[in-house]
This record gives sequence, C-alpha cells and structure tokens, in this order.
Amino acid sequence: MGEVTNDQSIQGIYQQVRAILLRSRSRAWQAINTEMVACYWQIGRLIVKEEQRGRTRAVYGKGLIKELSIKLSAEFGRGFDKSNLWNMRAFFLCFQKIDALRRELSWTHYRLLLRVEKPEARAFYEAEAVNSRWSTRELERQINSLLFERLALSRDKAGVLELAKKGHEIQKPADLVKDPYVLEFTGIKQDERFLEKDLEMALIDKLRQFLLELGKGFAFMARQQRITLDGRHFFIDLVFYNRLTRSFVLIDLKMGDLTHQDLGQMQMYVNYYHRELTGEDENPPIGIILCLDKSEAVVRYTLPEGNKQIFASRYKLYLPSEEELAAELVKERRMLEMEARLSEKEMKKRPPIHSLFGKRKP
Repeated sequence: MGEVTNDQSIQGIYQQVRAILLRSRSRAWQAINTEMVACYWQIGRLIVKEEQRGRTRAVYGKGLIKELSIKLSAEFGRGFDKSNLWNMRAFFLCFQKIDALRRELSWTHYRLLLRVEKPEARAFYEAEAVNSRWSTRELERQINSLLFERLALSRDKAGVLELAKKGHEIQKPADLVKDPYVLEFTGIKQDERFLEKDLEMALIDKLRQFLLELGKGFAFMARQQRITLDGRHFFIDLVFYNRLTRSFVLIDLKMGDLTHQDLGQMQMYVNYYHRELTGEDENPPIGIILCLDKSEAVVRYTLPEGNKQIFASRYKLYLPSEEELAAELVKERRMLEMEARLSEKEMKKRPPIHSLFGKRKP
C-alpha cells in the first residue's frame, strides 16, 4: 500500500512554501525599489551637472528636461515625463549623499518628502517613516497634519535639532503627548454640533487612524471602562496601553473648555489605575484630557507641582496651517508670561511670614 498524504500535511507544506514565496517576493521588491531610487538619484545628479555647464540655467534646464522626457519616454515608456524628471532633479538637490538614502523608503516616499520645504522637518519625516514603518499614505497624512511642527512647539532649539536627527523618541510620559491633536479623519466638522459619545464612536470607528495620531507603541484596551467606588460608577472614555512607557494611558474626551473638575476627575482615574491595576514591573499610568480649549492657569493651579502624569491637550477636527500653530504658540507664551508677572506681584504684596505670627522673641 502506498503512503497516504492527508489534508493536514498538505496544508502544512503549503504554508511553508507560501512563506518562502512571500519572503522572496518581499526581498525582490526591496531590491528593485532600492535600485530604482538609486537610479533616479543618479539621473537627477546628471541633470544638475549638465545644467551647471549651461550659460542660462533656467532656460537651458527647461529645454534639457523637455528633450530628455521625449527621448526617454519613447524608449523606456512611462515614468519619464517632465514632472518626474523635475522630481529627480529636486531629489538630488535635497539628498546629495547617495549613501544616506534609506533603502526602506520607496520613490513615492521620497516624492512626498520633496514637498517638505524645511530641511529639519524633512529629516524628521524621513527618520520617522523608517522607524515607524509608515506607508506612503501614512507619511502623507503626517506631513499634512504638521506632525513635526506640533512636536517642535514645546521644544527649544536643541530639542528641535534632536527631533530632526533622531525622529520622535519616547523617553518620558510627556513625550507621548501632542498639543493639539488633529482628528480630521473622524469626519466631524469643527462647527458641527456633536456629543462626546459621537466623537468617541468616530475615534473607535477610525481606530487605526487614531493610533497613528497617538503615536508609537499604543495598543487599544477598552472604551467606557467602568470603575466603581463606594457603589458609584465612573466611566473612562478610552483606555490604551503604551509598550514604550510600559504604562496605561487613560483618555477622556471633553466637548468644551477644560475645567478644574475635569482635571480632578482624571486625577482620580489615574490614582485608581496606579493603586489597583498597575503591576510592579509597570510605570504609573498617564492621563490625557482632550478638549476644545483650555486655560494654562487652570491646568497649572489644579495639578500638583512637578506633575508628570496628567496632561491636557486641545483637539482640532481639521488640518491646521503652520501659521495657525505658530499663532497659538505665541498666544500661550504671552499668557504664561502675563500670569507669571501677576503671580510675582501678588507675592510682593503679601506680608512677610513672621508678621502673620508676630515678632519672634529674642
């Protein structure tokens, strides 16, 4: 009797063969992609080099691109129209060291990066696209949402340079937080009437996009997480876990301006998670309140000094412009400076502490 091969054995071999084919296909695609990017870089270098020999570069460059496009398209087909040749030229001018090109990125990735004017922002998006394995669609969304500018708002010059060099590194809880968060993917309009539950539902429906906006290392745990204290029920809108900080991240959504009651409630949630649900090998939980607007003074005077666990951030339901973000930063800085001056004046008006209790006996 011949040996009978059962279906389970065939399925097992099929899965092994399939895995080999997928790995080979991936390596082949990677090799083709790397060679294509290097090829376009070299074409861009030749165009620039030839232009530099012309007497009138602008006119000569246009004529050169036009003639090259006609000849290359006739022999090699699509991919060599004038716009793509201009992209190759710009590619070389922006990335002048071929050894520094990232093999993980496709030509489409680099075409998107060419749209970023600031060199430091371009370097950041290149690093993040590699580190976070962004697809071209994800990269485009992060560029359009001004992720670099939002992260750079709270950093000094040295911090911005570090951001550009290494990308977004998570070293402390504050590194997880953005201000503002951009939630344009929910489809809710800024001037549209909606409830907190509507925003929550939209974020859950678009969870993949929301995780991209939250950043690195987030995993969704629960929505409307109930905690019960002395028979009273409280509900946390969204609960995540971040593997980089090894901590729970609790998110509450607020429709209007932030209040001190909102901050107090989040403090209670964080305390509960810390004492009841956080393991010995985990870090304290982090609380983030997303609101339409906030007062920095309310945040500062409600939370304890040295707070590293609770954060209040605004959210926007549309893609803000760089000018709008810059204006908001200037506004916040002025408010903080004004509040600091007022606090200093109040301290000067107070009587010395010894006068409150009478003079000390000799």
